[in-house]
Formats: sequence, structure tokens, C-alpha cells
Amino acid sequence: MKKIFTFIILLNLTACAELQNVVSQLPQSTGEISQLDIGNGLRQALDMGIDKQVSKLTLEDGFFKNELVKILLPEELQKVDKALRDIGLSSLADEGLKVLNRAAEDAVGEATPIFVDAVKGITFNDAKNILLGDNDAATQYLSTKTESALYAKFNPVIKNSFSKVGADQIWSNLINKYNAIPFTNNVNPDLTDYVTNEALKGVYKMIAVEELEIRQKVSSRTTTLLQKVFALQD
Repeated sequence: MKKIFTFIILLNLTACAELQNVVSQLPQSTGEISQLDIGNGLRQALDMGIDKQVSKLTLEDGFFKNELVKILLPEELQKVDKALRDIGLSSLADEGLKVLNRAAEDAVGEATPIFVDAVKGITFNDAKNILLGDNDAATQYLSTKTESALYAKFNPVIKNSFSKVGADQIWSNLINKYNAIPFTNNVNPDLTDYVTNEALKGVYKMIAVEELEIRQKVSSRTTTLLQKVFALQD
């Protein structure tokens, strides 16, 4: 009986020691940070992504000269581009590509506030999962929560942007010239849908760029709250 009692005491002491070891390995800030802080920290990180990276896309050449998000021709129009260049219409093909990106740049400028509103809806549980998730967990969350609604908002803006930047006329002229080439099959793709989806991909990609910076570089955590929250994932 005495041996059993001694064993139980030793077992309890061992368990306490292991528990203390686990506690000692937790970030020191755990006890200082609230659920509100974690939620606000993730919102701040996404807001920074929108402010620093997505805003760049609204500038002239924001898409066109950014190789990460530059909108290229859809597969069915690549043959149009090649055929026009083959017959000496490279400048027209270049202009057609440029105006697709111009429409995206114009649309993102008008739609950015939708992202800002979406960020406000992040709950503590969402934030906790994001914080301990993959390097693009916040971006993936935002994509899942907003993509359908953003498509509905982006699409008419893209359509109007095509008219505003002259893309509809340029592509009408471009496709008509291609369709007039002997032995080619006529094409008429839905460019509005294509550019809308490519613009959305570009927005999420640039938010992911900023999220990765904040997660991996302490120097990118430019506020006390970001430093406190993201210390938990280090």
C-alpha cells in the first residue's frame, strides 16, 4: 500500500512537471491578449493588405505592369493574338491586351470598399483559426466569404469599365479583323466574365502577398497590435 501511495505521488509530481513545461513554452503574451485583440489584429492585417497592395491595382498599369496579376488573354483568344501579329497587327493586339487590364484597374478602384466591409465580419473563432492556419489562411477566408458577392459587384463595374476605357470598341474591332481572316473560326468569348474572374484573382493574390509579409517578417508588423497578435504564431 505504501508503494502504491508513493507511486501516485510521483505520478502527480511528474504530471505537474509536464504541465509546467507546457505552460513555460507558451508565448508570454498569451495571458495579455484578449479575444478582441486577436480579432482586431487579423482585421488590421487584412486592412493593411487592402490598403498597401490592392490600392496599387487601382493605379494605371496596376495590373498591366504587375507580373503577379497581369491579365493575359484567355486560351480561346490566344489564337486571335497570334494571328493578328502574324499579319502585322501587333499594335492592335497589344492595345487589346492593355485595355483588359485597364478595365480591371478601373473596377478594383470602385469595388475596394466591399472588401473593407467584409473584413469587419471576422469573428473571434474565425480569427483564431486564421492565426494558427496556413500562410494564406486569412486570404483564403476572405475569398470564401466574399467571392460570390464580389463577383456580383465587380461584373457590372467591369462591363461599364469596358465602355469607359474603350475596351468594347477595341475588342470588337480586333475580333472582327480576326474573323475576317480566311480559314479561321469565328470567336466571341464573354470577356466581361473572364476579366471579372481575373480581377478577383489579382485582388486576392495581392492580399496574400501582404499577409505572408506580416506572418514571416517581424519588421512588417508595423503596429503594436500586429506585433502582439502574430507573436502567437511564431
